[in-house]
Amino acid sequence: MTETILYLHGLNSSPDSLKASQLRRAMTSMGLAGQLRVPALHHHPRQAIVQIESEIAALGRPLLVGSSLGGYYATHLAERHGLKALLINPAVRPHTLFDGYLGPQKNFYSDETWDLTADHVSALAELEVAPPKDPESYQVWLQTADETLDYRQAQAFYRGCALRIQAGGDHGFQGFAQRLPMLFAFAGIAPKLWSDIDFSGL
Repeated sequence: MTETILYLHGLNSSPDSLKASQLRRAMTSMGLAGQLRVPALHHHPRQAIVQIESEIAALGRPLLVGSSLGGYYATHLAERHGLKALLINPAVRPHTLFDGYLGPQKNFYSDETWDLTADHVSALAELEVAPPKDPESYQVWLQTADETLDYRQAQAFYRGCALRIQAGGDHGFQGFAQRLPMLFAFAGIAPKLWSDIDFSGL
């Protein structure tokens, strides 16, 4: 039984993103704030992976919840460690998506500025894995109107997994809070802790 959750945000996002904040408030309302980690991931993939590996070592066998680029990281680490992962509009082969985008970047939340380099792209390529060996260990949530990533790439890559495809939405994934009961059930958190909570106001 998992019960601990490690949330991995996307590129130029942070622990203050809407989904991370909603998940944190929900875990707090259940008295489980200590069983959630939401690290502020470094923009360079190699450093981010070191951070995540450290969190996994501390938590044991957490459920990995990854959004966008965090979903790519989560897939790599779920395959490496045999963990469960719930992916939200995950990036697939992100190293192929940066043509014309190298150069200055800005984090949407921290206002940190940094340069996206060819080394970032190479580091992302090093993390590529084959489609999941154990599809039952994954849930993949996609919204078809994702303005950043083509949901069909994830649909094809994770075709053997539990795919939940919703028409419309956006890259941030609309209605995330209302779907938290599915996340908690997948994490192995007892329904008695969340079945009476109204998540719509998070």
